[in-house]
Order: sequence, then C-alpha cells, then structure tokens
Amino acid sequence: MTLSLRVAIVGAGPAGIYAGNILSRQVAEIGGEVAIDLFESLPAPYGLIRYGVAPDHPRIKGIVNSLHEMLDAGTIRLIGNVEVGRDITVDELRERYDAVVFATGALRDAPLDIPGIELPGSFGAADVVAWYDGHPDVPREWPLEAESIAVIGNGNVALDVARVLAKHPRDLLTTDVPANVVEGLEASPVTDVHVFGRRGPGHVKFTPIELRELGEVPDVDVIVYDDDFERAANDPHAEALFASNNQVKVMTRTLNGWRKPADHEYTASRRLHLHFLHAPVEVLGDGRVEGVRFERTRPVGDGSVEGTGEFVDVPVQAVYRAVGYASSPVAGVPFDERAAVIPNEGGRVTDAAGAAIPGVYATGWIKRGPVGLIGHTKGDALETVTNLLADAAAGSLPEPIVDSAEGDEVFELLEARGIRFTTWAGWLELDAHERGLGEAWEPAVAAHAGIVRERVKVVARDEQVEISRDGALALS
Repeated sequence: MTLSLRVAIVGAGPAGIYAGNILSRQVAEIGGEVAIDLFESLPAPYGLIRYGVAPDHPRIKGIVNSLHEMLDAGTIRLIGNVEVGRDITVDELRERYDAVVFATGALRDAPLDIPGIELPGSFGAADVVAWYDGHPDVPREWPLEAESIAVIGNGNVALDVARVLAKHPRDLLTTDVPANVVEGLEASPVTDVHVFGRRGPGHVKFTPIELRELGEVPDVDVIVYDDDFERAANDPHAEALFASNNQVKVMTRTLNGWRKPADHEYTASRRLHLHFLHAPVEVLGDGRVEGVRFERTRPVGDGSVEGTGEFVDVPVQAVYRAVGYASSPVAGVPFDERAAVIPNEGGRVTDAAGAAIPGVYATGWIKRGPVGLIGHTKGDALETVTNLLADAAAGSLPEPIVDSAEGDEVFELLEARGIRFTTWAGWLELDAHERGLGEAWEPAVAAHAGIVRERVKVVARDEQVEISRDGALALS
C-alpha cells in the first residue's frame, strides 16, 4: 500500500520549513504522497530569520534564499496570519491531518531574577530585536534615551543588540531595517554600550564572525579590560578549550588584539565595552534604571565561576538582558513550564504520564530548547520526521475524521471565521513590494546619498496582509 499523508506543521521558521522539506523528500523517495500545510502566526514566513536576527548580517540572505527555494518548490503550502490555538484549535488540526508537527520556536526572553530587573529602562533583548527587525506585534517606537547602556549576556544575541545600539544608523541603511527604526536610532543619544558576561573571555558564546564584526563597525571603538583577562589567566578549563577548539583560538586572538596600553587614546564617537567575569546581582535606580551592581567572579577550573565578594556599580540608564530565549505554550498541547519546551521523546510529543500522543510531534527550539545554530535544526528535523514516518509505517497514526482530501476545507473553515490568511503567492507579492520600496528609497538627508537599499521592510500587520492578499487574489 502506497503511503499517503496529510501533515500540518505549525511555525514557518527554519525548523518548520526544514521539517517540511525533509518530510516531502523522504516520502517521495519511497514512492509515497504527502500534502503539507505550513501554518504561521505572522503574515510572512521565515520566523526568527526575518524577525530575530540583526539586519546587518548579510550571510543570513543565503539562509533565506535556501528557505525560499524549499517553499517555492510547491510541495509545502504556506498558510500565514493564522494563530494555532486561537484561529484554529489543535484538535481541529488533528481532525484534519494524519500528523501535526509543532515548530513554534522560542520567542520570549528567559528571565533574569535579580532585584530591580523590572524597573523602567530595563528590557528584554528579544523585545528590542523584534523592534529593530520590524516585528508587526511590537510598538513602532522604542525608548532610546540612554547615553550609557548595559547588555547582560555573552551570546550572539547580546552582541547583536550591543552592536545595533552602538552603530550609527547610517551604517544600517544598506539593510532592510524599517524606516521607523532608522528614525529611532538617529535620535539615540548613546555614547557607550557595555556587554557583561559571568565567565571569562575563553568561555564566550559568540561565534568568531560575530566577534570580528565588532571591530569593523565605523566610528565605534571596542574596549576590553586587562583586569578581566588577568583574572582569567590561570583558568585550566579555558586553556584546554583553547588547545582543542579552533573557534576559541580565533576568538581569544581577536579579544587579545583589542587590548591596548593604559594610555591608549580612543577617538571614535561611540564605544562598545566588553566586560568578563561580572555576574549581575541588582539593577539600581530610584523609579528607573540608574545603574547595575555586579559581583566580580573568578574561574574555578571546571568551566564555572564563583563570586569573589567584590562588587562594582556601573552607572547606566538602560539595561538589556540577553540571557537566552524561552518558548511559549500552545493551547491544546502539553508544555513543560520548567524547561519551556513541549515534552517529547525524539520529537514524539508525550503526555503527563510520558506516553507518546499519537500523531503529534515537535521540532526545533520548542522541542529541545533554544540551543544550537541553524545547522542543528536540520538534524533535529530529520529525527522528528524519521520517527513520524516510522509511526506511519507502523500504522500508529490516527485517521483524520474530517474529509480534507482536496485540501480546500481548511481554507473554507478559516474564511468562515473571517481569518484573513496569507499564502505563498501573497508572500511573493509582499516580497516584491518591499524590494520595490528599496528601489524607490530616497534619503531624507544628503549624508545618505548614494546608499542603495535592497528592500525596506513593511512593519504593520494589516499592511502586510493587505499587500499579500491583494497580490495573491490578483494572481488567481
């Protein structure tokens, strides 16, 4: 008997698209058939690639091009602007599909539980990233009022936030950064951005390319502190990492290259400071952020650190916590609040008793937590899809009870509810519209003359939907 499946994937970021592509390819290899519907809560695809990565990363274009090719192949049907759990329930999906795969990612900030973290002027990195990436569901304006800013965290997100906040907005104009973000950044009075990590320079979570980019930002000096390196000098764990890991070698050399004599004169108009072995203990301020208190730490030899009892207060007017992302629950699916993931075994979603729920799967960060890079997502999707197909071959997938053989029934359901869903054809129209805005862009000030913009991102959700639906309808 030839395998024939209908599968719903929830989340059109890399995890969901990779899962759909792998599923389509593997089913084709065994001579079967699969219809895949990719549900996305936003009007546009690509998830954190579009709304969670700093706009000045040109290498991301290569990933977008790859994802575009997968969706453009026509084997995966995009259904955007649909919130699963609200516009259509999980039970309704399970009634219509042989399997449902959740790839909803991790969109909110992990908490940082220290006194004062809720003061005005304290923000989550995920929120400001969503703002400067033009996410339609965050405010169009951002309170950029601080001259000195602290970013807490030693990963790529922390570095992205620090770089964008320190960068002169004219140097972002070649990207797809929205017009409202450029306006906000141009009004920013920032002069100093400080990045703080609990561990030493040998244990940073940056990637080498992210780190090198800091030294290439025009009119921004990168400053590191000898005291941090001296306290980390006798860490045997860092020495072992340096000896065994080429990435650590590259980053250590880059960081050491930024060390300057005490009398070195920094000449840029803005400064980006990298601090190591500083653990945040309190955000200070009377009514709003006025500083952050850190305890200096020291390595203990196993990769961890301990407090020294020495505290330092750093005056700043804004704090951004970039200590990780966390996933959010989806109504109708089990959720582990402590780990902030959908509980699963190899991608098979499990109930409170630990038993697999037939036909329900997870992949990506909602499956394993917000760790790893894009490459890890492919292997993750492969595991989930392999188990899904094994269950299909074993006859353990539940039979859909709603006849959706032609595939239009789910559209009819959404239309009956007044849900203005978007499609791949609609995304192509929105994509072309944004590129057209880039071609037509005219700088408001002479200093920006000659800058070529590939696209200007449309921010408002309603505007995205209108452009997508009008264009798609015109094509039909």
